[in-house]
Amino acid sequence: MSMVTDVSAKSAADANPHEFARAIALRQLDTRARSRWELEQKLKRKNVPEDVMSAVLDRLTDVGLIDDRAYAHLYVRSKIASKKMARMALRFELRKRGVAEVHILDALNQITDDSEVEMARMLVAKKLTTLDNVSRDVKYRRLSGLLGRKGYSLAIIRHVLADLN
Repeated sequence: MSMVTDVSAKSAADANPHEFARAIALRQLDTRARSRWELEQKLKRKNVPEDVMSAVLDRLTDVGLIDDRAYAHLYVRSKIASKKMARMALRFELRKRGVAEVHILDALNQITDDSEVEMARMLVAKKLTTLDNVSRDVKYRRLSGLLGRKGYSLAIIRHVLADLN
């Protein structure tokens, strides 16, 4: 940020802190969906007073721009589609983003045991194409590491990799 921008941002925050906080929150929401906690952290970094932050975030929640339940559902669908992440990893990531446990569990209910096993199989099939010239033990180790990093349970890893034998 330039010196002029710093000064104008500071004067804007002093003149109307609610508008300043609202502008920051809306700019953040414009780039991607965010949890309430993520927006709180951003506003804290910008030194927005607690009462102003609370009022702005409550208003954005009331009008539906902040919805942690919808955010959790969207996040789960997105990560399943793009990264084939397992429930355990998704739970960890949503907790890290400050989403309430009730919303996390609700969002994770869209993943069935069968779909989780199928996602693991898809990951294994994709990775196997790069493991043609390695021994069976190395394949097993690399594939189990991949699935473990994606948050799959040991039971699912064993079940999926049993097909390699």
